[in-house]
Amino acid sequence: MVLDDEQKIAVKAMWEEDLIASHFSLGMAIRNAFGLHKADSKLLVSCGVIDHDDASWVIIKALWHGLNK
Repeated sequence: MVLDDEQKIAVKAMWEEDLIASHFSLGMAIRNAFGLHKADSKLLVSCGVIDHDDASWVIIKALWHGLNK
């Protein structure tokens, strides 16, 4: 999954507390693209959580922090 520049700008411009609004859009795309629904997902484990929703949240927050550093 690759975000284009326009999508990155949109994520970067969000307030951190508003990121939750991306759960059903960006979050779902992340869960599907990276197979976070699979119990043996190494990415799920590396996020330090056991739930695919929580893992996508960890990834979204890391993306936001990376774009705003």
